[in-house]
Amino acid sequence: MTNAKANTDTRKTKTSNILLVAGLLLLLALEVFCGYRVDMLSKQQEQLKEDYSAVNNITFGIFSVDQWRDKIVGVVDSQVTEYKMTKKQKKELQTAVEKQLQGLVTKTVAEIDKPQKSLGGKLKKLAFHAVVDVDDIRAQVPGFARTIVTKVNSPTSTKRLKGIVTSKLDQLSLQTYDSTAEAHGALTKYLYHKYQVQDVAQFNKQIDVKAKQMTSLTYQYAYAMFGCVVFALLLWWVLRKYIHLHTTLFLLSLCIAFVLLAVGVTASIIEVDARISSLDFMLLGEKVGFSNQVLFYQNKSIMEIIGVLISQPKPDAIAVGVLLLLFVIILPVLILIATGIHVSGNEKLSQNRVIRYLALESGKWNMADVMVVGILMTYIGLNGILKSQLSGLNLHSTSLNVTTINQTGLQPGYIIFVAYVVYETILKRILKIVAPAKSLSK
Repeated sequence: MTNAKANTDTRKTKTSNILLVAGLLLLLALEVFCGYRVDMLSKQQEQLKEDYSAVNNITFGIFSVDQWRDKIVGVVDSQVTEYKMTKKQKKELQTAVEKQLQGLVTKTVAEIDKPQKSLGGKLKKLAFHAVVDVDDIRAQVPGFARTIVTKVNSPTSTKRLKGIVTSKLDQLSLQTYDSTAEAHGALTKYLYHKYQVQDVAQFNKQIDVKAKQMTSLTYQYAYAMFGCVVFALLLWWVLRKYIHLHTTLFLLSLCIAFVLLAVGVTASIIEVDARISSLDFMLLGEKVGFSNQVLFYQNKSIMEIIGVLISQPKPDAIAVGVLLLLFVIILPVLILIATGIHVSGNEKLSQNRVIRYLALESGKWNMADVMVVGILMTYIGLNGILKSQLSGLNLHSTSLNVTTINQTGLQPGYIIFVAYVVYETILKRILKIVAPAKSLSK
């Protein structure tokens, strides 16, 4: 009778273990899928922003000679093409022409009236005063001036003058050349083809729409990951009295922690994005402006930060990168593996000095929690500096308007990494319950 009851209990235990494993594997599969999507969407969003930065970079905008040339030539050409003299301008021009003609008459008469020593000079002077009436010429000056102004404003003369100015502008534009224009043009053409757009306005609009969609999806998958973690913790509360299920539940909980760690170190954690939203001023009565000028853009994950540090030529940067790799990534992975072996392995393997140390005593060397604080402090400091610097660029006057924008922010990868640190801390507390219970069950 006792044996039959024992066999029944064993079958129940196996059945409950199988059901628990099946359920937790589904939960783990969902966690892995959501983590994969977070990582992929994070990288796609980073690529979108990099493409946006390449097209709208300030180097190829405000700092580009070609951009300034095109805008200034466009304004001047528009002024020349649409130019038409007003009545007031005609009157002012006629007055100026009259003044010049009167001055010319005065100068000519004064030249002739100079004392002449030669006989020929005296005869010319006598003939001039006998034939020419200076007062009559002065009286005709307004008519001459009016004729000149009318001739200048005739369609033929206006067209000729505009043609001369336009040709000079074209000549000047050909002489003004930006050495980076060819490379930027090729890059822009490639990106327009990549996103199936025709101009920068369509490109910016499409990037903005896609970026917003990806951000929304990324957070949805991140929240789904948090939901899986919360569900796993609730299972611990529900099954707290079923000691025979604790080992299985703990091992799969460790797998969930590993997924959180993997996504937390590979997905973007911080994005630095500083822009000049708009810069405009008045030139010859027309507004000239630039918009969406990217001053600086960087998007990094923990792995990318470590890679950048290790690739630096400076020994101190390499040392920091190696330490981060060791204590933020490698050691946490080893701790998770050792904890799993300690809980599930046989007595000899569980009590191995290295395994036991990593599982129970190496937490003080785990710098993941320090990394969380370090990233947060870096973000706060960097964001404060950018806000201060960009606010100094904001100018609003009648002649010049400059508006800047700071889109620096923490990314889903950081939130997931924080979730890993919190979850791993909870698992350490659970381990203190699981390990003694396992020993008692044996």
